Amino acid sequence: MVKALINLTEYENRLLNIIKAKYGFRTKTEAIKWIIHEYEEEFLEPELRPEFIEKMKEREKEEVVEVKDMKKHFGLE
Repeated sequence: MVKALINLTEYENRLLNIIKAKYGFRTKTEAIKWIIHEYEEEFLEPELRPEFIEKMKEREKEEVVEVKDMKKHFGLE
């Protein structure tokens, strides 16, 4: 686990305390981790997430199936 020493303004510290209280976190570390996960889900595109890249690497190894008629293949007629 990585440890980080961060400098916050008084305002940023108050915001962190509000998030900590609102979501019932015991420590500021838990609040910061929550903020990071929220940022990831809200702003990072799926292509940039490591788990997406791993998933696509696995899919590359799968056998390719040739389909001539999509409607017939998937029973959409």
